[in-house]
Amino acid sequence: MRVAHVITRMIVGGAQENTLFNCLDLQDDFGDEVLLITGPSLGPEGDLITNLSSETRLAVAPVDCLRREIHPRRDWQAYRKVRKILAEFKPEVVHTHSAKAGVIGRAAAWSLGVPAIVHTVHGAPFHRFQSSASRALFRFAERWAAKRCHHLISVADAMTDLLVESGVAPANKFTTVYSGMDVEPFLESSQFRMGVRKKYGFSDEHIVIGKIARLFHLKGHDDVVDAAVQVIQDHPNVRFLLVGDGILKDQLEKKIASLRLQEYFVFTGLVKPPEVPQLISAMDMLVHASYREGLARALPQALISGVPAISYDIDGAKEVVLEGETGYLVAPGNISELALAIEKLVVNSQSRIEFGSHGRERFTQQFKHEEMTKRIRTIYQGLLE
Repeated sequence: MRVAHVITRMIVGGAQENTLFNCLDLQDDFGDEVLLITGPSLGPEGDLITNLSSETRLAVAPVDCLRREIHPRRDWQAYRKVRKILAEFKPEVVHTHSAKAGVIGRAAAWSLGVPAIVHTVHGAPFHRFQSSASRALFRFAERWAAKRCHHLISVADAMTDLLVESGVAPANKFTTVYSGMDVEPFLESSQFRMGVRKKYGFSDEHIVIGKIARLFHLKGHDDVVDAAVQVIQDHPNVRFLLVGDGILKDQLEKKIASLRLQEYFVFTGLVKPPEVPQLISAMDMLVHASYREGLARALPQALISGVPAISYDIDGAKEVVLEGETGYLVAPGNISELALAIEKLVVNSQSRIEFGSHGRERFTQQFKHEEMTKRIRTIYQGLLE
């Protein structure tokens, strides 16, 4: 097949890693001709494309005017540029990702009569933390774009439910395909545990609570810090490992300093994807306190590594964080409940072992990127047939 993927930016993030694996698997495992169309990877989150090894071949068509922010003139330029690239490439399948590229890419592909147009919903672009006008605009845009594609893929059942309830498209237009990853490094991560813990100053007595997320709004870092105050009072042997970088780093560091908790928190800064399994190996549990997320990759990554997870009960989290089986679910924003869940795992090493073991057994096969790509390619074939 000739397949074009369109995404707004290729920063270090879940949707982007999903897209990259899909592109590489299609060409390497199925012999497809693949083109990745992307805007610039602006911001502090890093760039997946520049991190590719020199041996990795992938055709990339950069579109500088394809940006996240709404900008009518620039967005019109991006549409024309993407349409021109697609017209020259003549794909049988166009697969779009993210809100901006999803609208522009689907519109361009539809205007060209591309035989199979697919969009992956990594997370709904409209949510309750927006103004009512913004929410209405994004919902309208998604409904409009959904009529200009042949199928929608959700990374979690919760995403399908949300978009169906919002009138974006009927349920029969969706298929859930969990976001794939290279599971082997996570299965083998325990060998790095002692070295990574030593690197960051953790001793055997420390219970390490990890969080993997951009230091950005709605990711819940403030809530983790607030919960830490309660946890540390009762369990001074805990330590918090914050993996990632972003615009809120200075603000968080100041808050932690004002609470005199500096010795309990470690910031890793920006890390490359291959380093994530090693960092998870140093953790005794993962905490995910985001207020909106399709299905955070950090959750299955931790579980496949044998590390239990605590998450706010949002979107697709409950599909992997099984209450009392692989971890605990917490009502979003409930700091006391979050602290209590953390303390439950701090004091019960047997639960940590059992939850992590069950998570590894349950989700390893399900989240293999090869399994994801195989299922997605089957969708392509069904549409073309």
